[in-house]
Amino acid sequence: MRSLKKAAPPRPVLITGGTVTALAAAAGLLLAGCNAGSEGVRKEGTAQTQSAAKPTRLPSAAATAERPREKVDAVKLIKGDPKIGAQVKKDLKPCVKNQYPLDVIYGKLTDGSRDDIVVNILTCGDSVGVGSYVYRAKSDGSYENVFMIEQAPVYAEIDRRDLRVTKQVYGPGDAVCCASGEDVMTYHWSGAEFRETGRTHTDYSKAGNNDKGDFPSVGTEG
Repeated sequence: MRSLKKAAPPRPVLITGGTVTALAAAAGLLLAGCNAGSEGVRKEGTAQTQSAAKPTRLPSAAATAERPREKVDAVKLIKGDPKIGAQVKKDLKPCVKNQYPLDVIYGKLTDGSRDDIVVNILTCGDSVGVGSYVYRAKSDGSYENVFMIEQAPVYAEIDRRDLRVTKQVYGPGDAVCCASGEDVMTYHWSGAEFRETGRTHTDYSKAGNNDKGDFPSVGTEG
């Protein structure tokens, strides 16, 4: 039986944070998998494809009930964001033609009059999330970055009026496809920033993966 050590939960960079450079190299390594034979991901709404970074859940009502009149250019939004590291921007390239590895979700998270935007940057080949960002509409029509996390693999989505971030947890020897568990963090908009309101950790069973282990155990924090 292989013992697993619970990984430390990711620390999101909120509106008061600066650019994140320490994880740029890791993001670059994951994004390097893009090639002409890969299928790009460019979806409006919660992702439907299962991957090492995406939770297998149905789209939330808040993410699909309303749409902005004009879709936002998510690539331009990321490239022009001064809070995102230069390496992440450099590594964000099309997988096929003009198809970028992005999942874009519209919905209500903050107290703004327009939809907020959740952008997930993925790898081309495996659709592993390398960065998640939330943008809030300003009164002048522009968008500001109010939440970001760049600790792969990670995926953010809208759950009613809450932001839900799923972070895969890997143990020694785990393949990219088969994490040992996951952390799910829930954040709620406080009027000026997102505050964590709950956290759940799940250990996956190894019984059906040619690796003898314990049955899944679920712990809740918060």
